[in-house]
Amino acid sequence: MNEGKPICDCGCMGLGPALSHLLGSLGPKEARDHFLAARIEVLKGIRALIDARLERLSGTAETGTRVPVE
Repeated sequence: MNEGKPICDCGCMGLGPALSHLLGSLGPKEARDHFLAARIEVLKGIRALIDARLERLSGTAETGTRVPVE
């Protein structure tokens, strides 16, 4: 064990390398390819959620009422 010391210093507390090791040891290449594709799709889904939220926050809301002046 590493006795409480982080495995890496990227902020993931070692989860990233642990998941990479797990995915690398899952079995045949075909299985790893499926998990890699799934991981990419999850990230694309997260990106779509972020893009939608940014779009909502960036929209200009109309305030008040336009009144024509003669």
